[in-house]
Amino acid sequence: MTSDVSTQIHLASRPQGWPVEDDFSLVRVELPALREGEVRVRNEFVSVDPYMRGRMSDAPSYIPPFEVGEAMTGGAVGRVVASEDPRLPAGTLVLHDQGWRDLAQGPGEAFRPVPEVEGVPVSLHLGMLGLTGMTAYVGLTQVARLREGDSVFVSGAAGAVGTAVGQIARLLGASRVIGSAGGPEKAALLRERYGYDVALDYRAAPIREQLAEAAGEDGVDVYFDNVGGDHLEAALDVLNRGGRVAVCGAISGYNAGARAAGPDNLTNVIKNSLMLQGFTLGEYAGFAREFQERMGAWLAAGEIAYDETVVEGVENAVAAFLGMMRGENVGKMVVRI
Repeated sequence: MTSDVSTQIHLASRPQGWPVEDDFSLVRVELPALREGEVRVRNEFVSVDPYMRGRMSDAPSYIPPFEVGEAMTGGAVGRVVASEDPRLPAGTLVLHDQGWRDLAQGPGEAFRPVPEVEGVPVSLHLGMLGLTGMTAYVGLTQVARLREGDSVFVSGAAGAVGTAVGQIARLLGASRVIGSAGGPEKAALLRERYGYDVALDYRAAPIREQLAEAAGEDGVDVYFDNVGGDHLEAALDVLNRGGRVAVCGAISGYNAGARAAGPDNLTNVIKNSLMLQGFTLGEYAGFAREFQERMGAWLAAGEIAYDETVVEGVENAVAAFLGMMRGENVGKMVVRI
């Protein structure tokens, strides 16, 4: 007999500035009996990600906002515990978007079976083997058009996407990889674990000064932007002619109470024929197989390092999200259910 009560995190109110615990509520929902074609899944890990902050607002975006009073969603990996879909028998490991809860239920089409890879935790389907790793891959290969010999700068380099970007850039032939992170411990990890040539602690001194010194006369060819703000401004100072910027995120401004000022050196885009392109992963779904084959081979060969910051319990999902937004994670932040 499987449980039919789902413990979920609902959005209680739209945050103003930084989210707080009171913006969320823990709700227990009794699930209906399964209908034909439906499955029930016990989540094992759920993901918390920066883009979710934007969905807590009702401002127009590329993805619908979370609704106040309803369960939030996000990446999750779990196991089928009851099924009325013969394609997904009990015990199947699946990937889906009904995160922020312990028990998920819906049409079988909403749940995608994924392989269990020996020696690899299933949570990696939410990180390096999943959307996180693919974001890094397509941002470098399809948006920034990384070329062998390019010099690369990555902001938010100790986060889930950033740790993937630096390593993939190196494997694709980058000549030099510079990363920024908050604090000396994270900076050391970039050099010692993730293959960065230079690691900048943006808390130690203005990033604009540090990056100019690190880039030197050689400059930077590709900037993978997870932060925006002062990091984008710093990158525009050092990008070589024809430099490319893949704009993945702007976490520095997600919780700002007022509109941030734009870079004071935007004319460098004209002067140096720079390309700035934002992207979301949905536009590049056709590259999923290519990414999975290459990442699978790199992992099998031991050429990719990964870390996870694991928070225990669905009731602590909000704390995990807030910690991730404050930069308390190394690698991917996940919640073990």
